[in-house]
Amino acid sequence: MSIVSRIQLMDYLNTLLSPGDFKDYCENGLQVEGRDQIKTIVSGVTACQALLDQAVALNADAVLVHHGYFWKGEPQSLVGMKGKRIRTLIKNDINLIAYHLPLDVHPEYGNNAQLAKLLGLTILDGLEVGNPNSIGLVGELASPVTAEEFSKQLTAVLGRTPLHIGEGSDSISKVAWCTGAAHSYVYKALAAGVDAFITGEISEPTVHIAREEGIHFYAAGHHATERYGAKALGDHLAEKFGIEHHFVDIDNPV
Repeated sequence: MSIVSRIQLMDYLNTLLSPGDFKDYCENGLQVEGRDQIKTIVSGVTACQALLDQAVALNADAVLVHHGYFWKGEPQSLVGMKGKRIRTLIKNDINLIAYHLPLDVHPEYGNNAQLAKLLGLTILDGLEVGNPNSIGLVGELASPVTAEEFSKQLTAVLGRTPLHIGEGSDSISKVAWCTGAAHSYVYKALAAGVDAFITGEISEPTVHIAREEGIHFYAAGHHATERYGAKALGDHLAEKFGIEHHFVDIDNPV
């Protein structure tokens, strides 16, 4: 296995993901500094304690996640749960690298691009009209499917049965999607004229919107829809730099 310096790795990631192009809710990039040289990376969705414990067990030099720390509006004191997590990283000299919106948007390694690949969707446009960094996407299936068939496809790909709401046409061809918690984007999906919208979570009002507007809404899991960006990026880094990569899936039913 090869070794890459932390500086070289971060320079590459910041160039690849362009975090400066996003107005985000957290700091993107290196959140906690660890050792200078990196030969093993553990990736995952969220930097929870269970993921950190696995990283320690795997003797990881860096942890790469979609959901890191230091979110806007949250208490900044390093006490309790957050203090324990930070102590684990510092005690074991592990770097914490987190990219939120940049890892949603990237056209190859992003969560939305990866979900499209898994579902066989051809990307047509962004869901946010006029935004070159649109978080959500619009695309189409190779051939139309029924709402039930599409639900089964999501189940097979994501490993969990989605919550399906909708009383529209039973034929699904054009689809919009935005991984994570993007139920409010249902309005953008309606404006795009799609047959179905996929995201991770749902809200009480969204149920009525989907029913009354005649769109198929699939709440496929916040965690489940966002597994694949961090994994794809970690695999890419392993290939590019010759380092070791382990994707660790800490299951979350949400």
